[in-house]
Amino acid sequence: MEKNIAVSQREHYEPSQFTEFLWWLSTAEKEILVDSVIDRNRYRIIGMTVLGTWAFATFTWTYFFSTIVDSVFIAAALGLFMGFIILTIDRALIKGITKFNKRKFAPLLFRGLLALTIGTFMAQPAVLYMFDKEIKLQTSLDNEKKKMQKQQELETLFKIQKETLTKQNAAIKNELALKYGAVSKARENFLAETDGSGGTGKIGIKDIAIAKRNEYQKLDGEYQSLLKESQPKLDSTDVALKEIDNKMKAEEANFASYLNNGFLTRVEALNNLVKDNDALAFRYYLIVFILMLIELMPVIAKTMLPSGSYDEKVMLREEMEISLANTNIKKEQQLKELYNQLAFESDSEAITAFFSMSKDDRYEKMKAFSKKWKEENHQTFDGLWEKMKKRYSPSRRIDSL
Repeated sequence: MEKNIAVSQREHYEPSQFTEFLWWLSTAEKEILVDSVIDRNRYRIIGMTVLGTWAFATFTWTYFFSTIVDSVFIAAALGLFMGFIILTIDRALIKGITKFNKRKFAPLLFRGLLALTIGTFMAQPAVLYMFDKEIKLQTSLDNEKKKMQKQQELETLFKIQKETLTKQNAAIKNELALKYGAVSKARENFLAETDGSGGTGKIGIKDIAIAKRNEYQKLDGEYQSLLKESQPKLDSTDVALKEIDNKMKAEEANFASYLNNGFLTRVEALNNLVKDNDALAFRYYLIVFILMLIELMPVIAKTMLPSGSYDEKVMLREEMEISLANTNIKKEQQLKELYNQLAFESDSEAITAFFSMSKDDRYEKMKAFSKKWKEENHQTFDGLWEKMKKRYSPSRRIDSL
């Protein structure tokens, strides 16, 4: 515990580097806070809450990205980047909470909703990590259910086509079976007639036996013709049914390749676990609430901790800086106006002296120019006047300068 330092010795207080780091996390100004003995510890506490939230955010985002990318280094780098973004948001939130707006409902409500949104999302990866084994088991079951559902959808999709081909195949086979039954019956009658076990009871090939043989041969020929005609149809339907089965298997294999245990799949498995298990649901919501409090810690700490002299000093220092800025701007304006005034007076004196000193010389030159004009006697007076203005007019000389 740090000892209180006398007022006369406060300027000798030197915080440690870690304390300065905590003050930076809490968005406190070291130059002002170093003289506020009571507020030093308060802002260290706020800095610790921000540090804890920062570490928690980095961990959860790293785990989140590890479910998306295969490289551990990339996941860690992305986790650090997102953790830094969460840190900047938290610092912005607590920087806006001061002694003078703690009782303003609208700013606190906005900051609370923002922190709540971030905390809800950050809690999700942490819960997935905590229930990793149960979620893996549920993910496996969910994937199997999805496979079965996909198989049923494929069966429904190809059902009419398969039933049509199956009926065609069954009709052809039924016709062949009927024809084959007639051939078998004719062959049995013929054999029974020849061995005397049926028909007339006479052994040998007689007229009736020949007639039955001819009937059997005729039916057998019709059966062979029908079989020869029907076999390509049977082969065609079998090939079509086999192609449908292969297509269904290919679709199932393709669908199975997309099944994974990514972030959304785990979230779905977690929802199924929570829905089917009341005991797990209670603990799930409790853990989510606790993890959300971790994200809300900086805002809660900054809001609940009492304000000391630091906020007063910050407000007074800010008012002083604003006043000094206004004063400096006014003084700078006055100096510029004074400079312009003095420059005007100096230039005025210089121009007056110039006209006074060059008066006689200008008259002499004008007389010489007029005498030359008289001697030449080939130019009008208006032309002479224009030339004299161009050469000896003081205003033209000033413009040229």
